[in-house]
Amino acid sequence: MTGVTTVDPSEATRLRHQTIDQLRDEGWITSAPVEAAMRKVPRDRFTPADTPLKDVYAPYSAVITKTDEYGVQISSVSAPQIQAIQLEQCQLRPGMRVLEIGSGGLNAAYLAEIVGPEGQVTTVDIDGEVTERAARLLAENGYAQVRVVTADAAEPIPDLGEVDVVLVTVGAWDVPPAWTHQLKAGGRLVVPLRMRGLTRSVAFTRVGDRLESQSAMICGFVPMQGATEHDEQLLLVNGTPEIALRFDDGLPAEPSKLDNAVTRPRHELWTGVTIGLSELLDTLQMTLAISLPGFCTMAVDEDLDTGLVAPVKKAYSLAAVEEDTFAYLITRRTEDNQHVEYGVHALGPHAEQFAAKIADVLHDWAANRRGGPSPSIRVYPAGTPDDQIQGDRVIDKVHSRISLSWPAA
Repeated sequence: MTGVTTVDPSEATRLRHQTIDQLRDEGWITSAPVEAAMRKVPRDRFTPADTPLKDVYAPYSAVITKTDEYGVQISSVSAPQIQAIQLEQCQLRPGMRVLEIGSGGLNAAYLAEIVGPEGQVTTVDIDGEVTERAARLLAENGYAQVRVVTADAAEPIPDLGEVDVVLVTVGAWDVPPAWTHQLKAGGRLVVPLRMRGLTRSVAFTRVGDRLESQSAMICGFVPMQGATEHDEQLLLVNGTPEIALRFDDGLPAEPSKLDNAVTRPRHELWTGVTIGLSELLDTLQMTLAISLPGFCTMAVDEDLDTGLVAPVKKAYSLAAVEEDTFAYLITRRTEDNQHVEYGVHALGPHAEQFAAKIADVLHDWAANRRGGPSPSIRVYPAGTPDDQIQGDRVIDKVHSRISLSWPAA
């Protein structure tokens, strides 16, 4: 159940304003309309009634509203920080028409506040239970004008027409044609897009039949369900679940070449590249994803761990494969205890050479990309010829071809 029967209104109001103050002071909220909407709409009225207020208003934490039979999170109210990021990326104005993909109610209420009575908000979700709850909460809290639709948003939404903004609030692996076709020329699509296993909330502008990024921010979202749902593929090193390499866009051409990689001694190389403990890893991750054709992530099963690999975090490490060799990043604290240094572990017949190649990529990032802008991201329709695509790395999806390229110096 979701409701307000156990909530102390004065405490909820105090925490809401405290959270908005923090997000504004930290630079996540930058415009008056977004600040006003997030101050006005009570977040606690759109979250489960048994959720403690301190959790409801935690700036960087989502509130889970539904899990499947396996305990996997399939619906949530996004963290206030993430909602602020996406609302700012939308660049909404009064009178705009907005399509929200991924319902819950709260974000639609924010959107309705910003576009005002002359605007229109349609919110869509594939899950009828989610849309029923969203419609009820919106009506109860004064936003009955929001249209709530149960549908797979990978297909065109009936009777919608073109909109100024499409806001996607679930993690997407691909960009279905419907999202672009329902968008006005020059309109804006904001979507948490997964590229090579890395998710960014990207604000795109429609330019003809393609999309061009205006901003991209690190984020995490519950993955999309339906026709565009996509699972990573696992390569089990040595044929056992102990070490799994996760590939977002297809396995290497000959994965069996890695069968004997772990029979050789592990090569360790420290790069001298250091970062601050709170430094954002946005451009570092993207540099690896663009520069290394075999980029992936690695996970180690703690119950089966024999020490063949030694990542800092067993659940997630940045990694890469090249033919018969694989490698992953490691870190260690520096003497001042304020930074960490990056290193590489590599296994396979060409471990030393591959580790050196990855170290070169890290040095290039430190010299040329660190602290700079994110790469430009362009989305082209599937089937677009290579000579019509601009980019340093092209990722082929089902409905689109996505290019990543660094801005010219």
